[in-house]
Amino acid sequence: MDGEKPKSRRRMFRKWFKRKHKGAEPYQLSQVSDGGEDESTDYLDDILFQSMEMDPCTSTSELRIFVGTWNVAGRSPKGSLAVDLDEWLNLKDAADMYVLGFQEIVPLKTRNVIGVEDPTEARNWNLLIGKTLNEKFGCPWLTPIVHPISSENYNYVQVSELEPEITREQSRTLQEKPKSVSKYKLIASKKMVGVFLSVWMKSELVRKYDISNVKVCSVACGIMGYLGNKGSVSVSMTIERTSFCFVVAHLASGEKKGDEGRRNHQVAEIFKRTAFPRSSSDNDIPHPLTILGHDRIFWFGDLNYRLYLEDNSARQLIRKLDWTALQEFDQLRREREYGGVFQGWKEGALEFAPTYKYSSSNCNRYSGGLPSRSGEKQRTPAWCDRILWYGKGVTQLSYFRSESKFSDHRPVSALFSTQVDVVQSTNPRMVSMHTILPAIPTPKEIVQSNRDEEASSTFLSLIIKDFKESPTQNTSCIEQIDDSGCS
Repeated sequence: MDGEKPKSRRRMFRKWFKRKHKGAEPYQLSQVSDGGEDESTDYLDDILFQSMEMDPCTSTSELRIFVGTWNVAGRSPKGSLAVDLDEWLNLKDAADMYVLGFQEIVPLKTRNVIGVEDPTEARNWNLLIGKTLNEKFGCPWLTPIVHPISSENYNYVQVSELEPEITREQSRTLQEKPKSVSKYKLIASKKMVGVFLSVWMKSELVRKYDISNVKVCSVACGIMGYLGNKGSVSVSMTIERTSFCFVVAHLASGEKKGDEGRRNHQVAEIFKRTAFPRSSSDNDIPHPLTILGHDRIFWFGDLNYRLYLEDNSARQLIRKLDWTALQEFDQLRREREYGGVFQGWKEGALEFAPTYKYSSSNCNRYSGGLPSRSGEKQRTPAWCDRILWYGKGVTQLSYFRSESKFSDHRPVSALFSTQVDVVQSTNPRMVSMHTILPAIPTPKEIVQSNRDEEASSTFLSLIIKDFKESPTQNTSCIEQIDDSGCS
């Protein structure tokens, strides 16, 4: 008897389907082979239940990402730097994400380059960044990281480390703050010698989006090609169904002829050696294994590309504020536009003064020049600090430098609007009859059903709708349902 129930169910669906799609040529239901009803039944079953592809409903959501780079010349985040950081992060127009890359957060001395990684400076920078971001949004201290990664070089701050810093007055202030006010959470943080990357997101978006497969990778390509005085730190992550890669780099310095070749070689090494392998803790969503496998890529840092121009000529164009003419001699522009290592990458217009090299802290004068001051390094000003991107769905809203005099570099920032693919619902691509129709209701249940048929995409809802619209024509089908014993 049990074997009769699936057959009865199939007959009911076939009868309903033929009547609703009478004369529909694509399905060729009238062409029954010599095998009789069973073969046509199997063919219909394949059409109805086994060949359906129910693609998930995907929409796009805007995400505003602030990307910043700053070579801090080995100085610790102390003193009045909080004011400079506030100006750099442009919190009056707060972004959804802050991706901050630093170079030389420790002096590039031998003990720092070849010694054991010291997380102190990275922790201090994260504390200051978290304090600056969250003071504006109701939480003056760093919140715990969202996706901690097990790695000796992966540094993040636990809440317990911050508790001694919070006074009773501050705690009371926190309790009085409206709970609806946004805060930022640390998503990822990684340090390699002086190169440091810190990624933050609004906590409300951390709750809203599915953020997965957060991974980090560092590539050391400095002295002898393998020490960390130069190199990169990268973070890979997937937000909903869109993959992001953020690469902060500190490349070889020098303005002599041929020095750009060393920088290009290091870029090639970073592309080759950066990897995000799968692990047992990953979810079922495939993630890119290399930099170029991502949907949206941002490459930034002290890239150290200089000008193909004599010092005096460069300074003359700077005094005229003729940035268009100066860009014609920019090494990185040639790498992007003439088949170099960054062929196909994009960058916003450079409508600000070169960011390096300033004479000293608290000074707006470029180092060197004619006549050169005693003891100063002779350096032709250049746009060493840059932000590039690669991939579709990215629009740059602004590109600017800040005027902090904290180091001999000026910090550079860019604000981007990017699209994130958000899956509204997930349905299996191959759907069985039992998935579509777990139980066929009785006539009484059909009459009493208050479900919203228009919003349902299953065959059951279509049949129910058809029953309600033409109850007389479907009397025999209803009787078949009752007779089959399915409920």
